[in-house]
Amino acid sequence: QVQLVESGGGLVQAGDSLRLSCAASAGAFSSNAMGWFRQVPGKEREFVAAIRWSGLRTYYAAYYADSVKGRFTISGDNAENTVYLQMNSLKPEDTAVYYCAADTDYCSGVGCYQSNEYDYWGQGTQVTVSS
Repeated sequence: QVQLVESGGGLVQAGDSLRLSCAASAGAFSSNAMGWFRQVPGKEREFVAAIRWSGLRTYYAAYYADSVKGRFTISGDNAENTVYLQMNSLKPEDTAVYYCAADTDYCSGVGCYQSNEYDYWGQGTQVTVSS
């Protein structure tokens, strides 16, 4: 069974940086996209960023929510099924549980923003940004 494990969350101050990591700890699968979502209590899970690879496992595209553009950067290794989220200039409103997800199909454009596109999910890592 596929398991995704996130790490790197924590408590930081506004303006600080954090780097989240996600890797598959069990199970074999081939992902074509991996993404990050976040959720705060009482709200729906929201898209943060996604990275899509080509059929040759090379980088194809990255997608970002407007709220994180210019501050967050997603990267990863398709062959290793790993994904990272570099978060700079953090704000209190970035406080949430961050989840990584993997898509075994080819998401396209707006589809990569949809949580129901993704097949596997991690348990989440808490990010808290104090003001």
